Amino acid sequence: MPNAVVLYVRYVEAVTYRVGRFAMYLIFAMLGVLLYSSIMKTFFLPVLWTLETAQFLMAAYYMLGGGYSMQLGDHVRMDLLYTPLSSKKKGFTDSLTSICLIVYLVMLLYGGLSSTQYALLYGEKSYSSWAPYMGPIKVVMSFGILLMVLQAIATFFRDWARARGLDVFDASPADANGASV
Repeated sequence: MPNAVVLYVRYVEAVTYRVGRFAMYLIFAMLGVLLYSSIMKTFFLPVLWTLETAQFLMAAYYMLGGGYSMQLGDHVRMDLLYTPLSSKKKGFTDSLTSICLIVYLVMLLYGGLSSTQYALLYGEKSYSSWAPYMGPIKVVMSFGILLMVLQAIATFFRDWARARGLDVFDASPADANGASV
């Protein structure tokens, strides 16, 4: 593999790893918002902003964590058919599915950027009584999709190298820090 591809994979996986590790902690922020909401509803007056804030945090959690999940190999695959394959055949199969994933994610990114542009240009608000601006969460979601596209391309390069029987990539940042693959 060319050095540019190896560097691309290393840098993308390093960024994806750090963003994914940050995103893991968003679940605690969401839990805090929901706990606050429960306390307020039980003992005081209910507040309007907690449900949508929790939804926005959850959306950021899974959109920013998507590339990290892909990096860890935590996405679903049909093990009944996949397990008996040799390492080269697994790499070839994974590279084909990566191409399909990249096409899907690029279309998703196109729609996300279009929706984000609209939200920022026209000051789109939610249709709830709180009515927060939708632009910030759409920016976060589009960034998460972009990271997934970049990680899917990096995964494709890893799989293609494995299909060719090459071992040119070091362990991913997730592997180096004790995560299971």
